[in-house]
Amino acid sequence: MSDTAAMPVSESSPDLSAKRRQRVQSAETGMTILKALARLGGAASLTAIAAESAESAAKVHRYLSSLASEGLVAQHPATQHYHLGPEAVRIGLAALRQCDPVRLGEAALLRLRESLQVTCFIAVMGNMGPTVMRMEEPSLPVTVNIRPGSVLPVVWSASGQAFLAFSDDAQLHAQAEAEFAAASAEQRSLMAGPDPLAVLCQQVRAQGCAIVRDTLLAGISAIAAPIHDARGHVVAVLTALGASNGFDTRPGGKVCPSVVHEAQGISAAMGFAAPAA
Repeated sequence: MSDTAAMPVSESSPDLSAKRRQRVQSAETGMTILKALARLGGAASLTAIAAESAESAAKVHRYLSSLASEGLVAQHPATQHYHLGPEAVRIGLAALRQCDPVRLGEAALLRLRESLQVTCFIAVMGNMGPTVMRMEEPSLPVTVNIRPGSVLPVVWSASGQAFLAFSDDAQLHAQAEAEFAAASAEQRSLMAGPDPLAVLCQQVRAQGCAIVRDTLLAGISAIAAPIHDARGHVVAVLTALGASNGFDTRPGGKVCPSVVHEAQGISAAMGFAAPAA
């Protein structure tokens, strides 16, 4: 065997490392361009995509050609605009099938339980009203008659108020009006004004969450924030509750920002992009 025979190239050689970095950078650039196209509504000109991705038009054109060969983008023959291709659609549909707010919210429930030592749950809107689906309790839970499967009122629970304030569902608003009309005079006195439900919804939206103190259960307070899907619809609500004498119900207090933040995180995982302030 000749002494000059080629030796195996080490996996950690500079050349291989450089090639790996180049491949990773190329993948990152491709993803940047795809995300730019998505932000532009899924269809746009080369110039617009280049501007949105902060890359040169020539570079973006090369990447779009590669993405087109993989079916991730396509080009309209008349306008020459690029749009998301069939493979991108399949990826999106697969992701949507995994968008279950209860499953995606499991980690948020655990974080809230451990960081705040409160009972927390995720509710979805069922046929009868807000329905508790998944619940986490601290080591010393507050005794409440709420369990998975419990149906909550729309007007008198924080969960229901969050659904009501952030939804334009006419049937839900009609249910709220019927609940309010059937309530006792003492309950109705908790809400003032000629249109108390409208005032309630406005307040909840301004706070970013619903806050109740002893309205559903005596001695129990709760804070609830909406979870949105990719279309902006409220598909679930994240709620924390505790004994009123030790539960911080201030909008800027300890509990409210945490609940809102976790609900926003679940919404982002669902594909929701909050509108710019």
